[in-house]
Formats: sequence, structure tokens, C-alpha cells
Amino acid sequence: MSMNKLFVFILLAVSIINCKEKTINLGENISFEKQQNISYGNDSQQKMDFYIPKNIDSIKGVFVVIHGGGWRAGDKSQLTFFTLSLMQRFPEYAFANINYRLASETSFVLPNQTNDIDEALSLLVKKTTEIKLNPEFILLGNSAGAHLSMLYGYNSFFDFKQRKKVKAIINIVGPVDLYDKDFVNYFDYDFIKKNMIDQKSPTPTDITNRDIPNPVFWITENAPSTLSYYGNQDTVIPASQKKILDSTLNKNNIIHETYEFTGGHNDWDKEKNSRFLINKIDEFLKQIDQK
Repeated sequence: MSMNKLFVFILLAVSIINCKEKTINLGENISFEKQQNISYGNDSQQKMDFYIPKNIDSIKGVFVVIHGGGWRAGDKSQLTFFTLSLMQRFPEYAFANINYRLASETSFVLPNQTNDIDEALSLLVKKTTEIKLNPEFILLGNSAGAHLSMLYGYNSFFDFKQRKKVKAIINIVGPVDLYDKDFVNYFDYDFIKKNMIDQKSPTPTDITNRDIPNPVFWITENAPSTLSYYGNQDTVIPASQKKILDSTLNKNNIIHETYEFTGGHNDWDKEKNSRFLINKIDEFLKQIDQK
């Protein structure tokens, strides 16, 4: 590891350790105000950490970071380090790292978790409006969080209040078609079949429950630009998911890029892979800003 990389690593590690501080300093005159465990709903799981850049006149957008964990596990703390790495690279953006209501044997993924994203974004709109900003959102999710990011960002049918503010989606190892023949081997597939959708929740009459949880079903020509990142040795998310997503985005002429990293499902945040991803996110955002 070079001295520069070592310095960045130590700097970010110190920022995490000093979690009680309200200001996070990331060097090179980069600092953020930290608001931790903000409630965006009445449930104890509906919390977010919000980081607002200091010493700048306006922000270019808000990254909304959504953790994975098979829809029924995980926590925003899993992505704190990666969020800090993004903050150092994108000091003109604000960042929200969110938790959401986890599914269980007695509760459902949908509509709770997409509704939670909508409520979190609504609070972020309120907070940024208070400081006279009206930024767009970049949804960045990994695994189940990537699935939820795409489901929210692509779905124009349901009345998500903030969906039109989604500028781009960063999909890290997210499933896109839960009924793909290769995905049914997912180790927790029985839970998905039983607990993905609340059958008592009202649904439109012209679609089936089978369609609702699949992000690719909702892709239209108005879908947000999408960058995807998949592992070439992933035994959780089959390679067919990447191909299905790319094919559907191509058919709808959506700006998109897809990259592979070396490793399995959880290897995307290894130093080499995460550094590559951050570089590609930077290039991707510059590309869509110019369209």
C-alpha cells in the first residue's frame, strides 16, 4: 500500500472512531457535518445518517446509500466506511446512509421497504429545502439494497413521491428478476416466495404479484441512468441477472454501464475493487451530467 493510500486509510479510520464528533474532516479542506440516527418514521429501524458538505455554496446531489442483507438482515453501519470513501471523492455531494424496516417471518419486504426509501427521500427533500437546495438523488445499493434501489427508481406505476428526483442508480450485485430460473437456487428463496409481498396490500389490477418485485419489469424509456457492478465468481447472484438487466436497459435506450470485479458476492468492497468502482462512478456521473 502506497503512503498516500495508507494516509487515506488512516484518515477514514480515525473519522469512524471519532463517531461522536459532529464534523468529519477528510483532509484537503473536505469536511462534512454529520447528523446521526435521524428518524424518518415511527419505527425504530427507520433511521438514517446524513452528511452535509461544509464550506460550499451548493451541493450537486445526494447519494442515498442502501445496505444489503437479504431483505431481512443488515445495517447501515456495514456501508459507513464505503460512504466515507465516497465522501472524500465527491465532496460537493451530500450523503444519506439509511436503514429500513427488515422483513421477518411475520412481516414483508414490499411495500414496507420501498415505502421507507420514499419516506427517507421525503425527509431529505425537506432538509435540503431548508438550506435552499433542491438536489437530485443517486440511489446506491448493494445486494438487496441494490434491488430496492432499482425497484424504487424504475417503478413509475406506484405513487412514490420522490421517484422523479432520482437521477441515477448505482447497482452493486443486485438481483433484478427474482423468477429467473438461475436465481431460484438462492439459499433463502423460500423466504422470498413467502415474504416478498404483503398479499393484503392493495395492488393494481392489471399486473400480477409475480411482476411487482422484479426491477426489470418496470424499466421504461424514462428509467434513471444505471451503473452496475457484478462479481465474476458470485455464487449468490447468478451472471444471468446482469445479462437480463443489460438487455432490458438496452431495449429501452437507457444510459447504462456494467462492470465486473474479480471475486464473490461480498468482494466488491475490497480495496482494489472499491477503488475501481468509485472511479467508474465519477466518470459515469460526469457522462450523464453532459447529456
